[in-house]
Amino acid sequence: MSLFDDTYRTIAAPAEGVFKDKGSKFIAYAFPLRTEQEAKDRVAAVRAEHPKARHHCWAYRLTPDRSVYRINDDGEPSGTAGRPILNVLLGADLTNVLVVVVRYFGGTLLGVPGLINAYKTATQEAVAVATIIEQTVNDGYGIHVDYERLNDVMRIIKEEELIVREQQYDTRCYLIVEIRQRQVERVLGRLTHVQGAAVNYLYTN
Repeated sequence: MSLFDDTYRTIAAPAEGVFKDKGSKFIAYAFPLRTEQEAKDRVAAVRAEHPKARHHCWAYRLTPDRSVYRINDDGEPSGTAGRPILNVLLGADLTNVLVVVVRYFGGTLLGVPGLINAYKTATQEAVAVATIIEQTVNDGYGIHVDYERLNDVMRIIKEEELIVREQQYDTRCYLIVEIRQRQVERVLGRLTHVQGAAVNYLYTN
């Protein structure tokens, strides 16, 4: 990702793909993803849904950084499952995506080339039917502001089209907003001019 590129490609909703070879069945489940914990929960749910499957192999990417990923071969020969799944995501330039491929063994060994092809193709089938969308990379910030100055903050939020994730109103109000990265410097400059406002960085997604 270049310094000025604050968008990434991901999928809008879960998608499935299926590949069969010599009696083995490979079912790929692709999920949009925001956190590592969500990935763990999704993998556990797929395992629970397919308790009799021989393998539950997976890979995911998070953030536009191509070095942020995790893969798991789940008992298949090293490099024959998780890596081919990941390579499809990299090739399609998709991130914030988890793919779990469930294998039901058909009794015939496929060999290393066969396994690589099977996990790759099942993943490609799921990606092919997924709806690809472009998202912005956003930074989350917490804003503390006195109630009498809240309108000043809300005006900035509306004009800059910020996403409000959380809001608590009292004599001292608190909001969590997401700011597109290329807007951050300008928006923070405006917020710091609101009397009594305190702004702190929380996360990037």
